[in-house]
Amino acid sequence: MIMKSSNVVWHQSTVTRQNRQEQNGHLSAILWFTGLSGAGKSTLAHAVEDALCKMNCRTFVIDGDNIRHGLCADLGFSSEDRVENIRRIGEVAKLFTEAGIIVLSAFISPFRADRDRVRELVPEGDFIEIYCQASLEVCEGRDVKGLYKKARSGEIPNFTGISSPYESPEEPEIIVKTGEDSLEACAQQVIEFLQVRGIVQPTSA
Repeated sequence: MIMKSSNVVWHQSTVTRQNRQEQNGHLSAILWFTGLSGAGKSTLAHAVEDALCKMNCRTFVIDGDNIRHGLCADLGFSSEDRVENIRRIGEVAKLFTEAGIIVLSAFISPFRADRDRVRELVPEGDFIEIYCQASLEVCEGRDVKGLYKKARSGEIPNFTGISSPYESPEEPEIIVKTGEDSLEACAQQVIEFLQVRGIVQPTSA
C-alpha cells in the first residue's frame, strides 16, 4: 500500500476542467480499450484518435508498450506489477481528463478489479470501457509480435490468455467485435457512441 505524506495538500487550479473543455469544444473522457494481446486495442485506439483528430478534438493515446519505456519501465509482468502498472496509468489518464483531453488507453488490463479501480478515480460517465472482443484463437492466429508462440514454449511466463487469466468486462460501455468486424466499422462504432453521449459533436452531413 502506498502511503501519502500528511504534508501533501492538493492545489486547486484557477483554470478549471470546464474552462479547458469549453476551449477545446468537446468534453474530456477516458476511452479504456481492453482485450487480449492481438485483439486490436492499439490499432483501434489510434484509428479512433485519427478520426477524432479530423474532428478537431484534442486527444492522446497511452499505449501499453510505450508506457513501459518510461513511466512503468521498472515494472515486470507479475500480478503485483500489473496492478501497479494499471494504477499509474489510471492516475495519468485522470490528469488528462482534467486537462480537457480525450485520452485513449490501450492496455490488456486483464483484471476487472484494476479496471474498476480506474473507473472509481473519475466522475461517473468519464470512464468508457471498450471491450475489444476477439477469441484467443483469432488473437493467437494473428500473433503479430510472436508472443503467443513464446508463451506456449514457456519463454514468457504469466502471459495473459495462456498462463495468466483475462477477466473480460461484465458490463462495458462498448463491445467492439475486433475479431470479426473491420477496423473502420469498429472505429465508427466508438465515434458514434461518443456523439450519442455528447462527448463530441455530431459531424454535419
